[in-house]
Amino acid sequence: MRTPSPVRPLLTAAFTALVLLAAGGVSACGGSADAGDDGGKLRIGYQRFGGLSLVKARGAAADVEWSLFESGPALTEALKAGSIDIGQVGEAPPVFAAAGKIPFSIIGTSAPIPQGEAVLVKADSGYRSFADLKGRTVALNKGSNVHWLLVRLLEANRMTLRDINVKYLKPAEGRPAFDSGQVDAWVIWDPYFALAEQPGVRVLADATGLASNREYVLAAPDAVTRRTDDVRAFLAKYREVTDWGIANPQERARTLAPELKIPEDVTSRALARSARPLAPVSPAIGDELQAITDSFIALDLIPGPVDIRSRVDDRFSAVFQ
Repeated sequence: MRTPSPVRPLLTAAFTALVLLAAGGVSACGGSADAGDDGGKLRIGYQRFGGLSLVKARGAAADVEWSLFESGPALTEALKAGSIDIGQVGEAPPVFAAAGKIPFSIIGTSAPIPQGEAVLVKADSGYRSFADLKGRTVALNKGSNVHWLLVRLLEANRMTLRDINVKYLKPAEGRPAFDSGQVDAWVIWDPYFALAEQPGVRVLADATGLASNREYVLAAPDAVTRRTDDVRAFLAKYREVTDWGIANPQERARTLAPELKIPEDVTSRALARSARPLAPVSPAIGDELQAITDSFIALDLIPGPVDIRSRVDDRFSAVFQ
């Protein structure tokens, strides 16, 4: 019998705290649907660990209202409800949101982050490649960045969704299902990835060569058109803090670990592979997202047609150059 690592209970507790904090933040976003139009505070939706978390942790944008979300799909639902003005997500949530007719503009992105998401398996499972998961149960959060990674892994291994049993689980559900052996593999992103990455767990594959795993900055149409200067000022601060973090990795980890409620060494490991510079949107970014969208439509995972290229708005691109 394998002796449990003494670190495991601490990291499991940290993971539990992380997802509970994220779930609790959803109910805190509140506000009326038109609150962003009255010149009050910009309402920012963020996920634990993303670049916006660092802005919040440093207190760099005092005059905003923060709302925490466990995943990108939950954040885009807040855009739909009109309860946030700006949010940060991975590459699949904008696709699912556009298919759901949620109004938003894509106003910023990041450099690629392929190492920031991965397929995890138990080290003693015997799985040596993704192809070995044929007929097995694979867990992931539906509509998140890892959903696109799954599609690309299937394509790369000449498999289809019929070759595996997909179980859609939120991070708070995926971790215990993975730990207890209810699923054979878990496709997950940082920092949940880093928290689960411990003795007895192995990385089967990440997104390298398969998916860009960019971050995307989404904004409500009213915020873009009616509060353009406020949005630009916030994005400038976001860019400034992101650049500071990349230039000061040790201080970045010390600053962010208390905000994330996870150990500093785990924070540092995740940031080393997942913190990347912000970047402007462009026609090429629109093409990249459209290709993702068209693939999801072809697999009947979303209804089509969806023109996501038209959601790309480059009016703030100068901030990120």
